[in-house]
Amino acid sequence: MAPDPPVADATATPEVVANGEVHPTEAQAADQPLAETQPAEIAGEPVATPETEVEESGERPRSAIAEWMITILLLLFLTTTLVQAFVIPSGSMEDTLLIGDHLLVDKLAYAPSGPISKYLLPYTDVKRGDIIVFRYPVDIQMTYVKRCMGVPGDRIKLINKELYLNGVKLDESAYTYHKAAYRDDYRDNFPGEPDSTVDPRGLEMLSKNIVNGEVVVPPDSYFAMGDNRDLSWDSRYWGFVPRKNIIGKPLIIYWSYERPQDLGNSITVGQVLDLTLHFFSKTRWNRTFSLIHGRKIP
Repeated sequence: MAPDPPVADATATPEVVANGEVHPTEAQAADQPLAETQPAEIAGEPVATPETEVEESGERPRSAIAEWMITILLLLFLTTTLVQAFVIPSGSMEDTLLIGDHLLVDKLAYAPSGPISKYLLPYTDVKRGDIIVFRYPVDIQMTYVKRCMGVPGDRIKLINKELYLNGVKLDESAYTYHKAAYRDDYRDNFPGEPDSTVDPRGLEMLSKNIVNGEVVVPPDSYFAMGDNRDLSWDSRYWGFVPRKNIIGKPLIIYWSYERPQDLGNSITVGQVLDLTLHFFSKTRWNRTFSLIHGRKIP
């Protein structure tokens, strides 16, 4: 099972949510240069000298720079605190999320709540069936998206690709897909003896968190799996998702483009050329602005 490519952070590519554009404020538009006059004393008021005018005019560039800095800081706050854009680079969540889906992720949903903010903001706990975006535990520089299938204390096993949660077989027909033409004993009958590549974190899970043939999810951890169950590099292979690694949950597909998986996450000539030639024909218009919902799993 080859590792999934990480979910691409669209804020680091041309596919960002929006480009910030600052327009002059009304005060700036109304600010006209002072008429040049000869120095004179009027009613005992101090007279502005040319040197004073130069100093005052020097404040305008500083003021404009300050406004730009405030605008940039606000944009950074929005994209790092509230929502963030990501791109789906692999098919591990098909057919729920497709390669080329551009998502907006709610970063407040699972944020730690404060004594006051918990009454004002819609904080929630991670629940079974939620689609979550998280830092890949093996390499936190990479971002993954999967479905949460187990919360702390849950017992999980698979028998012939059927998922049993706390001893009950789940009906996953509404969101799970099996697309591999071959069987894999470890993947399809989990947990078991690995017959494919398993990360050391996954081996640790198999040695420490198996009780009566089931994986038991430890505190502050979650078991995540892809909806494309046969072709997903997930918790079966690299272990649990720590609570601190979870970034948020996707809210909406703001754009979906049928792009080849082998283009990768970086900006390449091939990617730009493909987008230029096929923007209208390869955009999945029926998925644009589609809301993303989790599944309630008892």
